[in-house]
Amino acid sequence: MLTLFVLLVLYQVKHFVADYPLQGVYMLGKFKKKGWVLPLAAHCGVHVLFTFAIVLSFTLDVQLAIYLSIFDFVVHFSMDRIKASPNLLGKYDKTNKKFWWALGLDQMVHHLTHYIIIFFIIKPL
Repeated sequence: MLTLFVLLVLYQVKHFVADYPLQGVYMLGKFKKKGWVLPLAAHCGVHVLFTFAIVLSFTLDVQLAIYLSIFDFVVHFSMDRIKASPNLLGKYDKTNKKFWWALGLDQMVHHLTHYIIIFFIIKPL
């Protein structure tokens, strides 16, 4: 139970640090209509580094850490593009309730991704 609690806290901290303080001006280019791929990949790469470090420190399984980091990258990249794309959920501004629904969906997907990763860290062999 303690391991589960520690992992939940670590992933909350990881999410905050990677999504806010470490998301620089360049990474905010993910909101552009063109030239968004590399800024978004850089942002997701920060998440990958944290996930890799957390998984490896709890399991010592490099292969599992790689797989779960790739999973984190793919889901984070996909969800953030859907949220940021001016043709998709990014078309709403903060005065539209759909903006807040999109932001909530984005956050929920990221947290569910972390719960799945935590499951694979703590599941019995």
